[in-house]
Amino acid sequence: MSAVVVLSSRLGPVLPAAALPVLREAAAVYTDLPAAFGAFPGAAPAPAADKLAAQAEAEPVVLLTLSADGPAALAMAAAEVITTAEPVGAELLEAVEVMDRLRSPGGCPWDAEQTHVSLRQYLVEETYELLDALEDSDRSALCEELGDVLLQVLFHARIAAEDPREPFDVDDVARSLAAKLVGRHPHVFAGTEQLLTAADQEVRWEELKRSEKRRSSSVDGVAMGQPALALAAKLVSRARRAGFPVDLLPDGDAAGEVLFAVAALAKLAGEDPEADLRAVAKRFAAAVRAAEAAARAAGLDPAALDAPTWRRFF
Repeated sequence: MSAVVVLSSRLGPVLPAAALPVLREAAAVYTDLPAAFGAFPGAAPAPAADKLAAQAEAEPVVLLTLSADGPAALAMAAAEVITTAEPVGAELLEAVEVMDRLRSPGGCPWDAEQTHVSLRQYLVEETYELLDALEDSDRSALCEELGDVLLQVLFHARIAAEDPREPFDVDDVARSLAAKLVGRHPHVFAGTEQLLTAADQEVRWEELKRSEKRRSSSVDGVAMGQPALALAAKLVSRARRAGFPVDLLPDGDAAGEVLFAVAALAKLAGEDPEADLRAVAKRFAAAVRAAEAAARAAGLDPAALDAPTWRRFF
């Protein structure tokens, strides 16, 4: 047997089954696993890299570690590496650890000063940047922006863990989410119902939500801080499911009333007025940029053009 590097799971001191035979045959077993993993029976702390390298050349040595790129593992350059695939989601633990370090003493001063209130603007900004990535079908940006939104979740959960009166942490957040998903999908997890379509599930979801939260109105729980067009569409959608007559929509000539009616009718027709308006707005912005570029190419200052001249380029 030659020197072997055994990679433990990041989820805890869990070793691949293939490591058991080499552990039995090893002349020495060392570890540089985190102290939080606890002591591994029969394993001693890894010595200095040069001593470990020399011993690994002379006799069978096993190193238990998290990464093949760590100093101790790199010292055993010719060692066989035994590993196993991590479960999906294992990398989330590293993100939680990074957030914890940034927020802890000796971490980042800016991160340490943030509060739930101070982070609100970033949550909104990152959500809209994610929306842009989705609309642009930019896969690279989508991955990055999902990470930025995840950061906001981890950040708020880390701050919440420090609350002296009502603390909760990221595990509480995940546990609550899992319980909600299981509870609102009894047809999947309990086998007590049968839903044939996505529309059936959407209706059932709202029924279960009202029951859980004991809401008295169909529009309770609608986020009133969302963009007004999306808010109007959401309110109308909720009211329609509750049997509210659609002919009782706000009636008037004021701009707000007209906009509400347009959003409501679009939603009732199965459209997404918020997304539709954003698409038109983005096309308009692109047209303005193109017109400005054309004017400059013609030697004209866009800011100094009159309306008829503008229309030549628009």
